Amino acid sequence: MKLRAIDFVLAAALLIVLAPVLAVRALVSILRSGRLFSGTDLVGRFGAPFRRLHFADDAPGAGLPVLLNILRGEMAFAGPRPLTAEEAAAIPASGRIRFEMRPGLVSPYTLRAQVGIAYEDEEALDREFHAMQSVKHNFGLVLRACVSQLLAGNTESPAPDILQFFGVPIANTTMAEAIDWIAERVRGDRAAILAFVNPDCLNIACVNPEYRSILKAADRVLPDGIGIRLGCRMLGVSLRANVNGSDLFPRLCERCAEEGLSLYLLGARPGIAALTADNMRQRFPALKIAGTRDGYFGEDDEPEVVETINRSGADILLVAFGVPRQELWLWRHRDRLAPKVAMGVGGLFDFYSGWIPRAPLWMREIGLEWSWRLLQEPTRMWRRYIIGNPLFLYRVWRQKLGKINL
Repeated sequence: MKLRAIDFVLAAALLIVLAPVLAVRALVSILRSGRLFSGTDLVGRFGAPFRRLHFADDAPGAGLPVLLNILRGEMAFAGPRPLTAEEAAAIPASGRIRFEMRPGLVSPYTLRAQVGIAYEDEEALDREFHAMQSVKHNFGLVLRACVSQLLAGNTESPAPDILQFFGVPIANTTMAEAIDWIAERVRGDRAAILAFVNPDCLNIACVNPEYRSILKAADRVLPDGIGIRLGCRMLGVSLRANVNGSDLFPRLCERCAEEGLSLYLLGARPGIAALTADNMRQRFPALKIAGTRDGYFGEDDEPEVVETINRSGADILLVAFGVPRQELWLWRHRDRLAPKVAMGVGGLFDFYSGWIPRAPLWMREIGLEWSWRLLQEPTRMWRRYIIGNPLFLYRVWRQKLGKINL
C-alpha cells in the first residue's frame, strides 16, 4: 500500500508541476495529428487489460501521459515490463508472479537492456524484484534507469550484424549467440581466434598496425564495455549487447560443464589462473579444466608452453597476457595450438580468482564499471580512462566525418 501511495503522490505532483508543458504538448498533438491521445494495449496487474497512453503524434515528450496510467493505478514507476496480450499469453505458470505486481515504467530487465547487460532470464529478474521491492529498492531502480538512459541512445536505431570501428569489424550479437558460436566452433574442423575489444583496445589498434591486422583477421571480435555503446550511438547504430569477457566467462564455464568441454587457463601472476580454475570448479563441479599456467615465461619457453597446452587436450584456450600481447602471441602460435577456440581475456583471471573485486552490479547497470576499475587501480588505469575514453570518442567522431584513414 505504501508503494502505491508513493506512486500516486509522485505522479500527481509531476502532473501538477508539468501542467504547462503538458498543455503545450497536448496542443501540439492536436495540431499535428488531429487527436490528443493514442495508446498501446497492454496487460496489467492480475492480467487486466489497460491502454498505455501517449500523445498521438511522435514529437518529443510523447510518452508523458503515462503519468495518468500511474495515477490511475494501471502502472507503477517501478515494476515488471508491461506486456502485450500475446506476450502475456506466452508466460509460463512459473512466471505468473509478475501479474501480482503493477507493470512498471522502469523494470529490472529494461534497465539492464539499456546498457546491454540483460543476460539473465526476464522471469528470474521479475521473481527477484517481487521479493525485494520496497520504497528504497524501487527508488534505486528508477534512479539507475534515469542515469543509464543517458547512455542508451536510440534503441530503435538500426543494429547491423557487423559494426565497424576504425576498420575493425565487430560482431553485433548477443551473449547467448556468442556462447553458441564458441561451442559450435569447438565442434568444427578449423581452429578459431576470438578477441574482445573495448575503447582502449581500439585506441591501441589505431597506432599498432600489427595488432589492428590481427583484429581484422580474427574469426570473431566481440564488443566489450559501455564505450562501444556510446560509439555506436555517435554513429547512429545500436549495440545489441555488451558481450564482455568478464560476463561471458561464467556462462561459458556453465556451457562447458554441460557439454563436457574443457578449458586451459594461461596467464596472469603465479597462482592466479589456478585459483580461478578452483573457484569455477566450485561453481560448476562438472567443469573440466585441462590445465593452468601463469604468464611469466620467456620466449625460449614458448615451444614447451604450446606443447603442454596441446597435450592437455583442451578444447578452449583462454590467454590473459593483456592487450595487445595476448593477441600477438595467439596469432604467432595459431598454427601450432591444438585447442579449437583461443581467446585473449585480459585481466579476467584477476576477477574470478578474487584477487581484484569486480564492480557492484548497480555500477554495471548504469555503465560505470570503468570508474570502479579506475578507483581500484588509479595509477595503472588513469591514462586508459581519463585520456583514452575521450580520445576514443574523438576518433569515432572523426570516423563519422570520414576523416579516419587506416
